[in-house]
Amino acid sequence: MTARTPRLSRLRRLTPGRGEEGAGRSGRRRGATPKVVALGGGQGLSASLAALRRITGDLTAVVTVADDGGSSGRLREELGVLPPGDLRKALAALCGDDDWGQTWARVIQHRFQSEGDLHGHAVGNLLIVALWEQLGDPVQALDLVGRLLGAQGRVLPMSAVPLELQALVRGHDPARPEDVDTVRGQATVALTPGEVLSVQVVPSAPPAVPEAVAAVLDADWVVLGPGSWFSSVIPHLLVPELLAALVETKARRVLSLNLAPQPGETEGFSPQRHLEVLARHAPKLALDVVLADEAAVPDRESLADAAKRFGAAVELAPVARQDGSPKHDPELLAAAYDRIFRMHGRIGPWR
Repeated sequence: MTARTPRLSRLRRLTPGRGEEGAGRSGRRRGATPKVVALGGGQGLSASLAALRRITGDLTAVVTVADDGGSSGRLREELGVLPPGDLRKALAALCGDDDWGQTWARVIQHRFQSEGDLHGHAVGNLLIVALWEQLGDPVQALDLVGRLLGAQGRVLPMSAVPLELQALVRGHDPARPEDVDTVRGQATVALTPGEVLSVQVVPSAPPAVPEAVAAVLDADWVVLGPGSWFSSVIPHLLVPELLAALVETKARRVLSLNLAPQPGETEGFSPQRHLEVLARHAPKLALDVVLADEAAVPDRESLADAAKRFGAAVELAPVARQDGSPKHDPELLAAAYDRIFRMHGRIGPWR
């Protein structure tokens, strides 16, 4: 430890803790709401967290660590750290709606604009990496940032090592539409032309963060998605210990589908096609509910058939913003999750 450690210890005492100011802002009694774990990355996970924090005081986010673009990619390459960007976005989504929470959400999302090396870096990325270097423990550092923000939940990386995403893509080169190439890097996979056939991570069989595995095993509900399908959702299934926990947990599992196909990796995908590729990557995974926006499902029967292969029921609900953009409305998504938890869940202490 460095000479700054006593200051960090003092900061822990002064900043609100989860279960005190963090979960306590909602006024919910500990144990009175379901334990929910949400898995994903980027904007999709942020949308899910912004909804879930409205209905539960016991929320954990498990976040992908394969990002290699932008500020995260630069910090990862220079310092060899986990990419902090998706972790930062999850923390911002968990900030409360009061002045404290919204001020800190804006601060950590702020990006510097300059002609120098700081250009494009997010304040939250630098804060997270600084605490990683100070504490030498990514989980402890993220917990400390969460207390500082008054985050209404906990944020964990899915793996303890930074990962590289690789995809097999047919037609990545338009001049060779039938050829299959290996595309490397999350940022490249997310925007690749052609048809993504499968993804894998390097190193293969990476270690899971033990706290993430424990959270999944201890949950009442696990939420997977929405988000970039091949670069944010499926990577969780490529961490063996995390996949085993998802298969073995007694929690109910809900898969939240995207509002529209994404340019590049899921261009032209139907809702049921998303389920088919998920099954190819995790054939032993069972689901209880598949949630989709009712306006985004043109063929309800085909989606129901695809869901049945996972043992899941389909719940359709209006969860999109009313402005026509392909983004989830946090209040509508919260209402959909709350209804699912009450209709499909076991009787629990939150009932």
